[in-house]
Amino acid sequence: MQNLLAHFVFKHPSSKEWITFIHGAGGSSRIWYKQLDFFKERFNVLMVDLRGHGESAYDSTIKRSDYTFDEITNDVVNVLDELKIQSSHFAGISLGTIISRHLAEKNPTRVKSLILAGAILKFDIKAKFLIKFAALTKNILPFMFLYKILAFIILPRKNHRKSRYVFIREAKKICQTEFLRWFKLNIEVHKLLRLHRNTENTIPFLYLMGDQDYLFLKGVKETLKKTSNNQLIVVPNCGHVVNIEKAEAFNLAAEQFIHKNSD
Repeated sequence: MQNLLAHFVFKHPSSKEWITFIHGAGGSSRIWYKQLDFFKERFNVLMVDLRGHGESAYDSTIKRSDYTFDEITNDVVNVLDELKIQSSHFAGISLGTIISRHLAEKNPTRVKSLILAGAILKFDIKAKFLIKFAALTKNILPFMFLYKILAFIILPRKNHRKSRYVFIREAKKICQTEFLRWFKLNIEVHKLLRLHRNTENTIPFLYLMGDQDYLFLKGVKETLKKTSNNQLIVVPNCGHVVNIEKAEAFNLAAEQFIHKNSD
């Protein structure tokens, strides 16, 4: 059995509600630094480092073929089981939104609501080109060089600089082999996103998207036209990483959404 993910628990003296934070590819639980103080004063907080990220050590015994969305989400469920958390609200960013959504599909009783920031529901032509470029160069270019290029394309503006810095800083902890393992998820992601776009879910969803999220906002808007149980907030003057660029807006919207969907 794989080692339990590194995780960080902050228990509230009276609240029964849990919120679990899921970071994106190349990040770690540290990217939620603008959320921690706010949420731990109001709810029980769980933050995890996905396999090979942050404090979750690289495990050489895991095969690349074991990197599937089922296995990645099972890692998170194992932490919930270890801590005896029956259900939680989930907040995800970027790839973390896909993992959170997949966890809700596979384990709906464990998820009270989903807060999806910088959500990925569809790849447009530009995003598909980036993935193709990464696929062609992943075995040639050093991971960090490729990651920096992608970071500047996804977060191009001056006001995105802090987000770029944080994600590049955290990505430096990942080795090339781990990057290649995670890149394998690209094989199944398109099929999974198609399922997510076409599945009506009874779990409440809140999408928090920056109006400058050029790669992914359009796909979210198109998908939400077909669903009824979702809420979208578009944050002005903000890029992909809403929780860092507009932390106050993220925190307040997420808090209200959790209260609305609590027991």
